[in-house]
Amino acid sequence: MRRRALLAAGLPAAAAALLAGGPAAARPGGATVIGAERVGERLLDLTLDSPALGFPAQVRLLTPDGWWERGTRRRWPVLYVLHGGFEPSTYRMWTLETDIQEIQELRDVLVVMPEAGRIGFYTDWWNGGAGGPPAWETFHLDELRPLLERDYGAGRARAAAGLSMGGFGAVSYAARRPGMFRAAASFSGPVHLLHPDFVESAWPQLEEGHGGSLAALWGDPREQDDVWRAHDPFALAPRLRHTAVFLSSGDGHPGALDPDSPFDPAEVVIRTLNRSLHARLRALGVPVTADFHPGTHHPAYGERGLHTALPLLLGGLR
Repeated sequence: MRRRALLAAGLPAAAAALLAGGPAAARPGGATVIGAERVGERLLDLTLDSPALGFPAQVRLLTPDGWWERGTRRRWPVLYVLHGGFEPSTYRMWTLETDIQEIQELRDVLVVMPEAGRIGFYTDWWNGGAGGPPAWETFHLDELRPLLERDYGAGRARAAAGLSMGGFGAVSYAARRPGMFRAAASFSGPVHLLHPDFVESAWPQLEEGHGGSLAALWGDPREQDDVWRAHDPFALAPRLRHTAVFLSSGDGHPGALDPDSPFDPAEVVIRTLNRSLHARLRALGVPVTADFHPGTHHPAYGERGLHTALPLLLGGLR
């Protein structure tokens, strides 16, 4: 009876077939839905077989009111919410570690939370110039996005937000694809890749945490600076002229949400990168809002940042 009720609720054909035990619908040249599971009142987890990645990846949808009973033509504005690096929960992070499901203003928005790898950096990896998998940008914007717009009620009004690596992804995607996102918000994101403090301090620490070289991402910052610039929000800042941007970061000192944390020098670097991009955007006349506050790189500031940035993000969607 539960299976029949779900099918009658207007699920997209691929997800309905999967929940009913049938085969997934193949989409030539794109990602294929190979799994769908309703994991909460408003939550649907999709598993996609992605040619861009070369392996299956998962996406969590926080659905708006009326989504399960929707007609075939109804569409909702879309907020992509991106997770940070070294995050074990990946696509589940925002629903497990924040109150995103309780935000009333998001009950008429389709919230998309895709997997992005342990340190995928929302990028099609350079791989020594050969390209190829993992191609996270292609997966998110050229495979997942059209699939959601075709089968899952996603509209054409889009905004993006993210924490740490995800904050970089939100602003980088908006700059690399002008016009695709009306607003972008970064919470403690490394938004100026070629800043000396990032290249000389933060990047080696990321490689240490990764357990080896990350040259496959963009190459060497000096020898392949063109590849780095092609993904650097600071270098791409003129392409954000028609995007509302929100930037926030702490100052490294324990704040209201992490009073017992030690001093965090990494967040000091993040603050420097955000101030740098903020100044450049203001000089270019880009609509930018900043929230520079006391605090470390603690994820609690991502939750607060989402609440603070929400009027800007929703304003872009509407």
